[in-house]
Amino acid sequence: MQTIIVSSWQEFMSLTIELDGWAFRGQQDERWPLQSSLSRYLSAFVPDRSAWRIQEQRAIRIFRRKAHNYLSDVRALSDDLRCLGLMQHHGAPTRLLDFTKSPFVAAFFALERAVSNAAVFAVNTPALWTDRAVPVSAPHLVREMIDPRLPGNFERFYLSDENPVMWFGEPAEMDQRLIAQAGTFVLPGLLHQPLDMILDQYTCSDELLRKIVLPSEIRDEAMRSLYRMNITNASLFPDLEGLARSIALELEIVWPAQVVRTLA
Repeated sequence: MQTIIVSSWQEFMSLTIELDGWAFRGQQDERWPLQSSLSRYLSAFVPDRSAWRIQEQRAIRIFRRKAHNYLSDVRALSDDLRCLGLMQHHGAPTRLLDFTKSPFVAAFFALERAVSNAAVFAVNTPALWTDRAVPVSAPHLVREMIDPRLPGNFERFYLSDENPVMWFGEPAEMDQRLIAQAGTFVLPGLLHQPLDMILDQYTCSDELLRKIVLPSEIRDEAMRSLYRMNITNASLFPDLEGLARSIALELEIVWPAQVVRTLA
């Protein structure tokens, strides 16, 4: 994995031109591994790795048994990827990693609450889409074969937790947040390995993963630029929660300037 430390927001914007069509994920601390929320939770609180598969299965089963009480349309619960997406967006740990097709949305998520150097990870989804990249140990596990949207595939290739693969894509039906964020999911076949280690087991002549470090010094300029692009919590989470979360950025960027003009 190539790591690039940019020195300015302009450099980041220029760099993203080279990564047209890739998928991006922002993380608030450059030191954080590229892991799912479920991987982080299990690593921290369930030391017996042999129990992870059973625990994940149980979590999904419990969610499906009870979530119907809060849904107007329960069809999503019978679709593996949509069910995981629901769990993820309501705070449950899952093996999904949220990515976006927009490097600027990823930068927003990386920098919004960052107090140290942040990072944006970029995955070469065009290479993975065309099957130029396949697992060395299982070259037959191409993208189409491991598609979790196909019946039985999620249990076979992911819940089994034994395949060094990753798949990216969206459910057949996307919710408002996924649409607003130009979102896509990355689904790894292993919980105990971060995404970069899984991709290290792929063969491909192209670069598959890049890490772009965003130093804390560029945060102010970047957040102001993203605000002008209308990339805020209010636009990325089109609901009351998003509006409430967006107030923090108003406090930081917009209102101080208004106070200064008022006092002048």
